[in-house]
Amino acid sequence: MNILQSIRSFIRTADAGSLAAAARTLGISAAAVGQNIARLEAHLGVRLFNRTTRQLALTERGALYLAQVRYIERDLQRAQAAVTDLDATPEGRLRIACSTSFGRHKLAPLLPSLKARYPRLAIELLLADRNVDHAREDVDVSIRIEPQLEEGLVARPIAQVPFVFCAAPSYLARTGVPRTPEALREHRCLLFRHPKDGRNLRWGFVRDGLRFDAEVSPALVSDDIDALAAMALAGGGITRLAAFVAAPYLARGELQALFEDNGAGEAHALPEPMRLFLCVSDRRDLTPKVRALMQHIVDGLPPEWRVDVA
Repeated sequence: MNILQSIRSFIRTADAGSLAAAARTLGISAAAVGQNIARLEAHLGVRLFNRTTRQLALTERGALYLAQVRYIERDLQRAQAAVTDLDATPEGRLRIACSTSFGRHKLAPLLPSLKARYPRLAIELLLADRNVDHAREDVDVSIRIEPQLEEGLVARPIAQVPFVFCAAPSYLARTGVPRTPEALREHRCLLFRHPKDGRNLRWGFVRDGLRFDAEVSPALVSDDIDALAAMALAGGGITRLAAFVAAPYLARGELQALFEDNGAGEAHALPEPMRLFLCVSDRRDLTPKVRALMQHIVDGLPPEWRVDVA
């Protein structure tokens, strides 16, 4: 019996709630998952699940066993990494969770070249703005914006991406162009609501070294950056987009950037940048494949956005 394979099937089934759901995450059949669990139960001499035709639930001993073995695969990977040359060629599965906008617009286009450079990597990308649980969702590394950071994660800063406040020329022709962040209170503002806590993200600025939040009244709200861009393109109001989202619209003249005055005074208030972090559960998870990903991301960004990851 492959004990690790059986334990893996048990953990995935306990988390997913069914053999079929566990089988999809493991890439094997539901029958194979069931056989692995049956072998594990026979090996232990205990029943791990109570089964009915409609429900699968952990027994008391099953819950106890799950608590003891949940991180066994991760710990084995860490043990292997601890005795492996740090300069070893990155290989194996690399499951990455990433905030949606950065993942869609910047990270996804970088992954084919990472795969070409390290062909023995098996890369999987999960896009989510919610808080991804590294252990439960079997994630090796996550790329997060600052509001997504959680206590207990090891977070390495990798980039500072400019934010661009912008609106369609048609909207600005009707309402006039705001010259200062304080003028935003008189405009229709399109805000991003973060899934983590359901709050609208504040619009931060820096003036004379001091940070402050602009006072705004939301006209439209979304939890998707591309939806906010579409609203702005339709003349719905002013929104704040990461530079990598705004760039093509600005280049085509479909959106107009605001607050780019480099002079002194009130207009010299710069948008606070979006800070990006590479996160792992433990310092020992900064394996060669994770370090390769981190360096590849930084190398693929404009120099002015980069943060030294040495």
